[in-house]
Amino acid sequence: MWPWMKSYFIYFLTGGIFTVLIVALEENGARLLSGFATLMPVFTLVAYAFIGETSGGKAVGAHAWFVLVGTIISWVPYMILVAYLAPRIGSRWAIATGLLGFFILAGLYLGVVYHYNLFGEA
Repeated sequence: MWPWMKSYFIYFLTGGIFTVLIVALEENGARLLSGFATLMPVFTLVAYAFIGETSGGKAVGAHAWFVLVGTIISWVPYMILVAYLAPRIGSRWAIATGLLGFFILAGLYLGVVYHYNLFGEA
């Protein structure tokens, strides 16, 4: 049981370290570095490194296609909503509205993906 817990603890710490780094850079006025770090595919980078170790390149490739299409369908509209609405209704409401749109589109996307068994191992 310990190796299983150890792996998840390492995954958790790795993702958390990147998140803390991004916020710390932003709060300390390093907007360029914070922006660069935010644009990095941190979670997929960490996840794919670990997925590749446990499941191999085929699983990483299938998941990458799954995430790429999902990003276009759900994440891009989320960002557009936040960018458009934040100056008009404030950041909290813009983020909430963007998340609502994201979850609706992501849910529809996941339903289609799993109904038609797209992306094989995703």
